[in-house]
Amino acid sequence: MTITTIGLDLAKNVFQVHAIDEAGTVVVRKALRRVQVIPFFTKLAPCLIGIEACGTSHYWARELQKLGHEVRLMPPAYVKAYVKRGKTDAADAEAICEAVMRPTMRFVPVKSREQQAELSLHRVRSLIIKQRTQLINMARGHLAEFGVCIPQGINNALHLLEKSLDGDVAMDLPEPALAMLQVLARQALLAHEQIRDVDRQLHVLCRTNDVAHRLTTVPGVGPVGAAAFAAAVTDPGQFKSGRQFAAWLGLTPLQNSSGGKERSGRISKMGDKYLRKLLVVGATALVRQFKIRPDRVPPSFAALLERKPMRVATVAMANKMARIIWALLTRGDTYQVNHVPVITA
Repeated sequence: MTITTIGLDLAKNVFQVHAIDEAGTVVVRKALRRVQVIPFFTKLAPCLIGIEACGTSHYWARELQKLGHEVRLMPPAYVKAYVKRGKTDAADAEAICEAVMRPTMRFVPVKSREQQAELSLHRVRSLIIKQRTQLINMARGHLAEFGVCIPQGINNALHLLEKSLDGDVAMDLPEPALAMLQVLARQALLAHEQIRDVDRQLHVLCRTNDVAHRLTTVPGVGPVGAAAFAAAVTDPGQFKSGRQFAAWLGLTPLQNSSGGKERSGRISKMGDKYLRKLLVVGATALVRQFKIRPDRVPPSFAALLERKPMRVATVAMANKMARIIWALLTRGDTYQVNHVPVITA
């Protein structure tokens, strides 16, 4: 048998394989245990393998590429349209095999081990920030039951929790409630210190990575955002324009057009939620800076803030920042405030 294309449905333990030949005839349709995957593909001649871009997909793509196969990762949302009926592993593998051969299919570049290691810093940081927020909110509610109100702001909350551990502040709480407050305080302060440690690692990474260092010149992009884009955007050349890059991040309006009438709605919010959040947060920081030092904000951003509501302007600024980042990634330049784009006929 001559296998030309394979659809591989990943899982934790049981993998589904759907293989066809040049004529499109199904040659293999079988399930593999995890330990059987590499031996199975080792025996095959180099072929095209389609995989959904999900958990562990980049690892398996690298392993199969070492065996000489051509591996293409696809967004699961684009593969879903090729599932004929029902939801089974066999149907998913067949849909993946069908989708990977489409000429208009969009693929996800395979990330290296180093890129995934850098992205793990961001995932862990995001998780610990959520846990710190939960702990502080729990402490606020815990103290509110006894008439103690923590001032707004995370620094005020952490300062009060630290003082409660040191015994510098007297609280009229029952013994069990005071003991639970100390548990929350220790956990929140530990999470805060862990976040600061991850931030220090990201700052070092940003200084040593040339791409991330250049992205920090963009207004509103700090070390965290620069390091995230440098690790997440494997191949900026896959996007034809800055608008396509912004659309990939979900910062362009949804289209609901028909009959020659164009209707644009809210932003699509597709793509990487974490990268989009970093851009919006960075744009919000520019808005705050504009209120204090207007001269430090680019003129285009300042003009946008003067004629649009703050939230609308923030998203528009995030869209503009995404286009600037794409330009820097593709051209290898740094941001220039007074740059004049070249208009081609």
